[in-house]
Amino acid sequence: MDPRILVDASTRDDAAVFQLTPDRALVATVDFFTPIVDSAYDFGRIAAANALSDIYAMGGTPLFTLTLVGWPRETLPLALLGDVLRGGADVVHAAGAFILGGHSIDDPEPKFGMVAIGEVHPDRVVTNAGAQPGDILVLTKEIGTGVLTTALKRDLLDEAGLERAVTVMTTLNAEAARAMVQVGVHAATDVTGFGLLGHLHNMLRASGVSAEVGAEQVRLLPRARELAERGAIAGGTKRNLESLKEAVTFAPDVGEIDRLLLCDAQTSGGLLIAVAPQQRDALAEAFGQLAHIPGYAYATIGTVTAGPAGAITVKRHLG
Repeated sequence: MDPRILVDASTRDDAAVFQLTPDRALVATVDFFTPIVDSAYDFGRIAAANALSDIYAMGGTPLFTLTLVGWPRETLPLALLGDVLRGGADVVHAAGAFILGGHSIDDPEPKFGMVAIGEVHPDRVVTNAGAQPGDILVLTKEIGTGVLTTALKRDLLDEAGLERAVTVMTTLNAEAARAMVQVGVHAATDVTGFGLLGHLHNMLRASGVSAEVGAEQVRLLPRARELAERGAIAGGTKRNLESLKEAVTFAPDVGEIDRLLLCDAQTSGGLLIAVAPQQRDALAEAFGQLAHIPGYAYATIGTVTAGPAGAITVKRHLG
């Protein structure tokens, strides 16, 4: 492989990293999806934050984006698309980046997302492949966005009930990324469509290690459990759980709802970080200074262990 390619798809990492000079590397990613909320403006904000999250997960800084649009021009007014684009632009500008172009097609189902380009020092790339036995696993946002957005689609939740989830999904992982880079962590990834356990499995497999997770240590969005018990489970979440049946061992007292929540397909979720025990307090202190950011919810959820690559043991609670 060309030595300039620092990260590619082989480790299922969040973004590609390509070295330009001894002290500069590009970080590149792409993401788009169909609407998960009723507000066109919020849809644009969420999609932009989700795309930029991959840059932050690598320890990078966003530079610019290109928009990707699929729009049913005969059935949905272009004014709605304007709201989507405005939402995306507001988040990109808040990140200190730029929108430099994009591409749109006529599509029966609306879709929106972005190509995001950032930069990072080649020596400070944070990948998903560096977790080590003894590391502490930290998650920086609540989970449950898949449950709540599914509940909205099934009329089990109104738009007002989605407010906290929208706050979480539109909160940039920028400050979380700065904190982890400042402290120095072993590995990180962002939690999105594969769910918490799916992304943890990818990290562990890339790192050649295992992990233990405490289900009760994972913070949930308000009403996530209640709505999951009422059946607001996305098809992608069920597929996530099924795909991990060979990799995850659940303790008998971890019930089906907990298992589904831990595999809940997230959008624009938090960072999942593996940090050395001696840096744990420094990371917690750095996040303590970010308490003013409403979308963050710092939690220690488990530990990395020696064992088969990618294996996860989920207990009700870790001592």
